[in-house]
Amino acid sequence: MNTELVLISGMSGSGKSIALHALEDAGFYCVDNLPPELLLPFVQLEQQQRMQKVAIAMDVRSAGSLPMVPAQLTHLQQARDVDLRLLFLDASTEVLVKRFSETRRRHPLSQQEVSPLGEQSQRDLMEAIELERQLLADLRESSHIIDTSQLRSSQLQSYLKNLISAPTAQMTLMFESFAFKRGLPLHADFVFDVRMLPNPHYEPSLRPLTGCDAPVAQWLGSHAAVDQMATHIEQFVREWLPALAADHRSYVTVAIGCTGGQHRSVYLVERLSQRFAPDWVTLRRHRELAAPQ
Repeated sequence: MNTELVLISGMSGSGKSIALHALEDAGFYCVDNLPPELLLPFVQLEQQQRMQKVAIAMDVRSAGSLPMVPAQLTHLQQARDVDLRLLFLDASTEVLVKRFSETRRRHPLSQQEVSPLGEQSQRDLMEAIELERQLLADLRESSHIIDTSQLRSSQLQSYLKNLISAPTAQMTLMFESFAFKRGLPLHADFVFDVRMLPNPHYEPSLRPLTGCDAPVAQWLGSHAAVDQMATHIEQFVREWLPALAADHRSYVTVAIGCTGGQHRSVYLVERLSQRFAPDWVTLRRHRELAAPQ
């Protein structure tokens, strides 16, 4: 039986520890901060011990060895007995600065190298974060990105468990609703703006409800522009999914945003996920509402 291997990387302060705890709860054997030099030998050892679910966190704490990781990942992706998922946790610089300030933790790249005169200088937090983005750029490019800027710990845990439960042999399609007033999802592959559609917010009886509620769905479904938007998004996404699958993508995220992330975007995510479910592994998430479904 194949080994299901999840490699988690990402920015310091983005929630990698929370992610590992979620995977541990899901039955994975988890290892934090594994040196890249040990990645292939470790996976081989776990296979010999018949470990079927393994999660490894690897980040900038092993900065000196990160350049060797892409070749190792290529080897694992070509292995017939390993189902590899690459996840990269990210957050906006503003959020990361706030998290470090609140916890008073030191960023792992805050200390610079010793100068020829034997002096050590300190990078400020912003410099350390930007350097970390540069060092992790290759890993980020090859991974499914999870933006944790707006996620509570419980939401991140639920989101990860939903992602991991999807079959590894097929590309997973994630539809996500969000509010433009709270910022774009950093991890989205496609973003659609539906703020020009009729807004239930201005209907007093519908304002406290969401796009998951029948009265809102019925109201939005009665407007031709909403149906037209759903059809256009569906046509565009269906046009490009085969090419994305051929590019060996594990996940594709389609983000749909309205002003508050409560009515129009939620309704369209629900409707589109239903349309795609017969043909693709499909998940849905409402960033501004409850935890992932």
